[in-house]
Amino acid sequence: MKYVNFGNTGLRVSRLCLGCMTFGDPQSGTHEWTLDEEKTRPIFHAAIEAGINFFDTANSYSTGTSESILGKMVREYVKRDEVVIATKVYWPMRSDSNGRGLSRKAIMTEVDASLRRLGTDYIDLYQIHRWDNATPVEETLEALHDVVKAGKVRYLGASSMFAWQFSKALYLARLNGWTGFVSMQNHLNLLYREEEREMLGLCEDQGIAVMPWSPLARGKLTRPWQDTPATIRDRTDAFSKKIYSASRDDDRKVVEALGAVATARGLPYAQIALAWLLHKPGVTSPIIGASKLQHLQDAVAALDIALSPDEIAALQAPYVPHAVAGFG
Repeated sequence: MKYVNFGNTGLRVSRLCLGCMTFGDPQSGTHEWTLDEEKTRPIFHAAIEAGINFFDTANSYSTGTSESILGKMVREYVKRDEVVIATKVYWPMRSDSNGRGLSRKAIMTEVDASLRRLGTDYIDLYQIHRWDNATPVEETLEALHDVVKAGKVRYLGASSMFAWQFSKALYLARLNGWTGFVSMQNHLNLLYREEEREMLGLCEDQGIAVMPWSPLARGKLTRPWQDTPATIRDRTDAFSKKIYSASRDDDRKVVEALGAVATARGLPYAQIALAWLLHKPGVTSPIIGASKLQHLQDAVAALDIALSPDEIAALQAPYVPHAVAGFG
């Protein structure tokens, strides 16, 4: 495994981050394709054996059961300080009017709830899952600063927003002497490259770590193009349909180009697609999902693939501008 500094911090993370949205009680929340505790165990163990030390989850994944399973796996397999745990706050956790968002009340409540579920006394990376238009950003930033100073959180991160919003948050934190964001978790893969316009440049300029979510486009970059759902997740993942349905005709051409490079190399689609992302300047640790050991093995293998300039050009050539997707 390769390790890199997490943006401008001294924190060292594995070049791959294991996304734990796949972990959770299938009966909780809206992700019926998740893996329960027993099915999670071999994947987590294999990740540790491969040298992955970075794990990302969220309070909202499977109504908190993802955090609970991750916490249990960490206690079973490693010492707490040997891994980097990232989680998030924003999406609804209760039905009352304060059960979601980034108000001081919500953040103070949810950070403690995440700590209880994870079974730890600190979170390495605490991220705002989205921008909260209903809360003054100054309120959010000061509350986040306070949870850092209370010792509950080590670093702060953000996810999926416009570059102007992220720039404003970085500026306000610096202006007020509050703890600033050190990372951006954004939507970036061969099928969705709109982050190249503004966000990636901002992050590179400011020394912000970039940890893209959905690097394989919810499985669409792992196999030849299919017009019908191939898996349970394809059939039931409403968010996937929301962010990819509008660009199907354009995306097909990208997948076909990916297939041509993969076939010429004699390698799986997933390895080539992830290798492309790992080549991008500024990308720190893509968040890989794994519901099978093979998914994890493909991701680790991608670390050693060097794509030529011609291969990168061929992969990128079919892309056309997309509507913004993944912010809500």
